Amino acid sequence: MINSKTDYQAYLEADRISLGVDKSLRNYLLDDIWAFQRRMRRVEYLHNCRKNWFLRKWASYRFASLSTKLGFSIPINTFGPGLSIAHRGTIVVNSKARIGANCRLHVCVNIGESTEPGSTPVIGDNCYIAPGVKVFGAIVIGPNTALGANSVVNKSFPQGGVTLGGIPAKVISQKGTEGMVTRGHKTEH
Repeated sequence: MINSKTDYQAYLEADRISLGVDKSLRNYLLDDIWAFQRRMRRVEYLHNCRKNWFLRKWASYRFASLSTKLGFSIPINTFGPGLSIAHRGTIVVNSKARIGANCRLHVCVNIGESTEPGSTPVIGDNCYIAPGVKVFGAIVIGPNTALGANSVVNKSFPQGGVTLGGIPAKVISQKGTEGMVTRGHKTEH
């Protein structure tokens, strides 16, 4: 979670590296996903550090506008540093979900709550979430886990380092995320 200006800058740099975006003016002005992630991190910083009320509201408005344009429903303080959103399209994340560092996220993903209130997923570091994945319930997904396209994950896989697929998801490979995730943030895993 971003709790200082130093954290804010570190999150931005980790996100930039994970996205594979260079520091050019062209990318700064024209890359919608990079703009979304910058706005999200700015709102997190302003919100968590209790900065100026008006500035928080203005930043939140700009963030919500771009979220709507891109089809993202991603609340603040859910993703760790090094988030990489592959491209625009529908992505829905519950505000109580927690996703670790260096997550690669694709379209049509839903990370949500099950029928019991407060039962949201916790996803570890260096995870790859392919298009169409649905993750829900009070479950834990371990670090370095790849979630295959269109899988429905409704039970825990805390060991990590595996590839999950199917409906309901099961371990289909011991490969994990090696080569699938750019690690903009250094983790222990």
